[in-house]
Formats: sequence, C-alpha cells, structure tokens
Amino acid sequence: MDNPLQYESIRVWDRFVRFFHWSLVSCVAANLLLLEEGDPPHRWAGYLAAGLVLMRIVWGFVGSRHARFADFFPTPARLAVHWRLLREGRDDPHPGHNPLGALMMLALMGLVLALGVTGYLMGADAYWGEEWLEELHEGLANALMACAGLHVLGALAMSRLSGVNLVRAMVTGVKARPVRRDSR
Repeated sequence: MDNPLQYESIRVWDRFVRFFHWSLVSCVAANLLLLEEGDPPHRWAGYLAAGLVLMRIVWGFVGSRHARFADFFPTPARLAVHWRLLREGRDDPHPGHNPLGALMMLALMGLVLALGVTGYLMGADAYWGEEWLEELHEGLANALMACAGLHVLGALAMSRLSGVNLVRAMVTGVKARPVRRDSR
C-alpha cells in the first residue's frame, strides 16, 4: 500500500542566507554568553554582526529569489491575511519567510544595527561614559534577546503548524512540505 503522505521539496535559502543566519546567531550568542561587555572581542563581534546585517541588506536586493525583500516584504495586507489564517489555525504557506517571520527578521536586523551604532558611539570621544547611551545599548540588547527568543518560538510553532522543519531548512536550504496524495 502506498503512503499517501509525501514530501514536496523546494530550495529556498541560498548559501549566503544560511551563512548570514548562523554567523549572526554565533556573534549574538558569543556577545551574550561568552564575551565580556566592552572588551575588544565583544566590540569586534558586534561590528561583525552589524557588517553581516549590512551585507544581508544588499543581498536582499541582489540575491537569489527568496532572499530578496520583494519576495517576502511584510505589507499590511500580507500581515492581515497571515494573522487571520493563523487565528483560524490554518497554515499560510510561503516558500520563503511568512509575513510575521519577515517582520521579525527585519526587527532583528534593525536591532543588531542599532546595537552596532550605539556600541561604536560608546567608544567615541564625544559619548565616552554617557550613561544614557549605555542604558540605550543595554535596552537594545535586551530587546534583541527577547525578539530572538520569540523568533525561535515562532519557528518551532510554524514548523509544527506547517509540517515543515524550519530549522532543518535553514541548515540545508531546502523546505520539505508534506503533501497528501491520493493512494489510488
């Protein structure tokens, strides 16, 4: 008897997108868990993270199809439809990022860039020792950690809802979606 559940595979994430993602995860995790705040390795990991985001922004205009912002930009209409389907417990399949995932991706990249700028300014003569800047930097770091946690939870929830292992897809570059076929 044939198995009616088969998988449809689609190549989604190119090598650069996967390199960017896991390199950024590494930089953020190192700065959070391993490196001492304010020390040179912490600053350089932050600059590397900001540089990765800048490269990803460029790749969002010139990269492969599903890496381009035009493929997944979270417009209000796309967000509304996606949110409605989620509330109904229905999957809203997208080859690349779904609208909420795209919104989170943009928020995470914005936070990393803001951290890079505030981190750089804390070392500049004009802002050396400014408490408000240090507090802003720390607040941005906390917001990044909260968003990263939500990102992981969202990826796990969407993996369960859609039947697509999104973590595996970010490693292999391929989304394998279950498709029910007639077993005639």
